[in-house]
Amino acid sequence: MIRAGIIGGAGYTAGELIRLLVNHPRAEIGFVHSTSNAGNRVADVHGGLEGDTELRFCDAYDLGEVDVLFLCSAHGESRKWQAVVLVYYPAVRSALPQELRIVDLAQDFRDESEGFVYGLPELQRDRIREARRVANPGCFATAIQLALLPLAAARLLRDEVHVTAITGSTGAGVKPSATTHFSWRTANVSVYKAFTHQHLLEIGRTLQRLEPAFDRAVNFIPMRGDFARGILASVHTSCPLGEEELRQLYADYYATAAFTRATERSVDLKQVVNTNKALVQPARYGDKVHVVSVIDNLLKGASGQAVQNMNLMFGLDEKEGLRLKASAF
Repeated sequence: MIRAGIIGGAGYTAGELIRLLVNHPRAEIGFVHSTSNAGNRVADVHGGLEGDTELRFCDAYDLGEVDVLFLCSAHGESRKWQAVVLVYYPAVRSALPQELRIVDLAQDFRDESEGFVYGLPELQRDRIREARRVANPGCFATAIQLALLPLAAARLLRDEVHVTAITGSTGAGVKPSATTHFSWRTANVSVYKAFTHQHLLEIGRTLQRLEPAFDRAVNFIPMRGDFARGILASVHTSCPLGEEELRQLYADYYATAAFTRATERSVDLKQVVNTNKALVQPARYGDKVHVVSVIDNLLKGASGQAVQNMNLMFGLDEKEGLRLKASAF
């Protein structure tokens, strides 16, 4: 069994990760760390786990007792954690990097610094298999890249890319804010971080890796939706391919992907919410290609993809522990 440790265990992402690992046939949880909830039952914080686990949060842990460590704290905290471990626990430095696998769910190492590999399996599955440290992609970044990877890999991005994408309230984290509480969010839609969202950095790096000559803008308008979970990204750009060539390009690119499927049928969030699936629907309109991409922001956009990466790192079937039912009827 793979023994897993989780640091930063109180948020939505960690809650989904715990749910997946509790039910994973080849993994077990060694500890769940939370400074704010130390000693409390995990199920008291993540109510959906009532009856599934009697784990309690801890404030101290032994990294030598786990095979994989998931970092689920806020952005910026993973670098701080690594600095503290390497400076104040020198014995850890010599003993653990050789054996311990790390999956970081924050954005700290998505630039592949400090030996991390960018963890988008549809982009570089083989590198993830060999990696000791993986930087999990962002939720918007996952949905948008999956819409564009086949075009970029074929070096067919010739023009600016335009994206409008809407996400559920869980994307903002568990801590309540002015734009996440029920009275404001319900029956409401709004734009935020137009053209400046932090996920543009990792999207740009991927596109230029696949198509070095691509130097056009990715114009991204993120939106807050009045629902809890899921992302729908609407992406369009110029494309020289005909309709059948376009569909074949996407079908071929994702033919061996474990969870991503290209489809000609209209897609919607209920097809993917509560699963690790991604559905992409490419279509041609005149000289434009329009791709709709849908994922669950907490699963394929975060914890599900983290477990998928763990499976790859340990030589397991990518789908192990991730055969989940969508919320659609």
